[in-house]
Amino acid sequence: MNQADKEQSETILKLLAEKSVMKQDVYSNTITVFNTLKEILKNKSETLSHQISQVDKRVNIFYKDTSLQSMQLKVAGDLLDFQMHSNVFEFDRSHVMFKSPYIKNNNFNSYCGIISVYNFLADSFKYNRYNDVGYLIARLFINREKKFFIETRSQIGNKFTSFSVEPVAEEHLSEIVNELIIYSITFDLTTPPFDNVKQVTVGEMQEKSSSAALRTGKRLGYMGSSESNVDDEVNL
Repeated sequence: MNQADKEQSETILKLLAEKSVMKQDVYSNTITVFNTLKEILKNKSETLSHQISQVDKRVNIFYKDTSLQSMQLKVAGDLLDFQMHSNVFEFDRSHVMFKSPYIKNNNFNSYCGIISVYNFLADSFKYNRYNDVGYLIARLFINREKKFFIETRSQIGNKFTSFSVEPVAEEHLSEIVNELIIYSITFDLTTPPFDNVKQVTVGEMQEKSSSAALRTGKRLGYMGSSESNVDDEVNL
């Protein structure tokens, strides 16, 4: 082995021993957090289902495993879909986190696993409306030290906007789930303005007679006429 090969081999080994091992740590932490979330969702579904059944049995809540890296919590007319990504991500250098001492002290702290949460209408899955849309309502980031922060439109986002001082704990995750449930329930499906849907073609009506052809979302409606454009899409 010549000197160049030796130096390259040492560089490769160093990268594997440091960066690749770090990414394995991040991934392991993300799996642990995802499995903790799974137990939280199961427990909440059982507790809330029992409690709401005392009020009105028509309101149903249940938990469902969909794969090793995805799960769902149905809460009345809403469905929260949790997805864990199998890869580890780095942030763009323009991200505000790179200004924090925590990241400046060790760049490896910025690498994260991601758990995304989407809000769908429960009927979208019930009636196999494949054209329906869901909305990303939260992204949970976990790093090699199991510290976390969250991006979300819910109120909890104001509390965990930067990496936590301590590793993520079950009480943090439970609080986050509660806020996401509250957000999804209060994020209502609204009717479109009358003039946006006053015209419809025969073809559009026939297409809408099939539930799979309906395209519904909390902030998305159907095209009301041939003159409509993307800006006309509203909640329906």
